[in-house]
Amino acid sequence: MSANDVRSAMERALGMGEVGIQVAAYLNGEQILDESVGTQTLGGAPVDRNSLFAVFSVTKAIVATALHVQAERGLIEYSAKVAQYWPEFAQHGKESTTVADVLAHRAGIPQMPRDVTPERMLDWDWMIARIEEFEPVFMPGTTNAYHELVWGWLVGELIRRTDRVHRPVDTFIAEEICGPLGVEDLYLGVTTDKLARVVPVLSSGPPVPSNNPYFNDAMPMSVFPGPAVHNLDAVRSGVLPGAGVIMNASSGSRYFALLAGGGQLGGVRLLSEARVRSFAQPRPDAGEVDRVMGWVAWVGVGGYWLGGECPPAYPILGPNPHVLAHPGIGGSISWADPDARLAVSICHNWMQPDEVQGSIDPRVNPFMSIAEAVRDFAETR
Repeated sequence: MSANDVRSAMERALGMGEVGIQVAAYLNGEQILDESVGTQTLGGAPVDRNSLFAVFSVTKAIVATALHVQAERGLIEYSAKVAQYWPEFAQHGKESTTVADVLAHRAGIPQMPRDVTPERMLDWDWMIARIEEFEPVFMPGTTNAYHELVWGWLVGELIRRTDRVHRPVDTFIAEEICGPLGVEDLYLGVTTDKLARVVPVLSSGPPVPSNNPYFNDAMPMSVFPGPAVHNLDAVRSGVLPGAGVIMNASSGSRYFALLAGGGQLGGVRLLSEARVRSFAQPRPDAGEVDRVMGWVAWVGVGGYWLGGECPPAYPILGPNPHVLAHPGIGGSISWADPDARLAVSICHNWMQPDEVQGSIDPRVNPFMSIAEAVRDFAETR
């Protein structure tokens, strides 16, 4: 098995409807793969290693890691109430919510503000003030309800409040994680000079509301992740801490290599191996149907999605229950396998429908073959 086999799997994915794809991987802290195929638009310029992709909820794993760095430093406790760090949060029935509840999508407030717009979503203070006014939909700590978008502001504000100099989450990630680890092209807010490198998000049509009202409240059509919102330069340049990271696969896999390396990369240790291993514990009531997703979402206590038997684990992650990952809507995904010391990122620009992302059949889900080829290649190294 070689890198050519991975590239062949990527090219087969183009024949199954994908447009542009990047795949990169780190093994034992060293990059072993960085491949690009396809185009930025239908019939457009080719994708290369410098192309930047929206990865949507892969962002959550990136932001979760930042909060865990604060926990490693003794600045936040998972069992503590959110209000210990963010007093204004303790209103309207949210007083008992813990940091652990937030991480595991059990805070009971999966909804976005009803009057949210892309412009308001980019206003951090506006979002925080609205969250403080929220009343729980579910009693905190009792129900798995995936906080599709609002999760990012909850965790991001906890990071800001516990940082000794109160840096916003984008600055914290850039200075405390990306800088020390040498991650060069991962952005929570793309600077103007790099906007031309961002590949457009493509889809077959506008999003359609769900028949699940909890999902619709968590992902309002006005800010639904997709071309209409995420191809706006203001959104690309803004800080959307639950779904806004833009990166290339090389940088994404290097970031996840921190987790694959048991909390260290290139001689820089940010997390203990014991802490990283603890993230593979499933959240409470993990086997119950998530009220927002409408199916069992195999999520761990640390905020990452987990590998393991499928279902309930996400199809392409493989059978190892210690895998830490996060998918993004439309199919982008990054994962870390601390047992194999392998970190992988797949970035692309075509929004896959749910039935493709959820399929374990490589004839339906083109990323199944890519993931298997990457794992096989890593085993030969």
